[in-house]
Amino acid sequence: MNTGDRITALRKAKKMSQTDLAKIAGVSREIIERYERGEASPSIEVARKIAEGLDVSLDYLAGSTSKASMDKQTLKLIDDIEELEPSVKDKLLFLANAVIRDAKTYAQ
Repeated sequence: MNTGDRITALRKAKKMSQTDLAKIAGVSREIIERYERGEASPSIEVARKIAEGLDVSLDYLAGSTSKASMDKQTLKLIDDIEELEPSVKDKLLFLANAVIRDAKTYAQ
């Protein structure tokens, strides 16, 4: 799936018009239409605004990751963890890894 296809799918999933997305991105509706058809690519700044408006990471929008779930909440959590003191961060990561391991074990 290319960037234009991702923009279209995400916009439609949010029940957002091209005009709505254009306002968020600071461009015209026609430009959004060209992005969606793959006729043009947004600048980094415009792509960042589009990603924010669609609640996805810029990496997902650009196709660098298939994890659409890396939403703002997940990214904020990662940022918050990075700011913790090392000892607190180690405890949190130990706990998170244990929960993930158990969830995978019980899912099988």
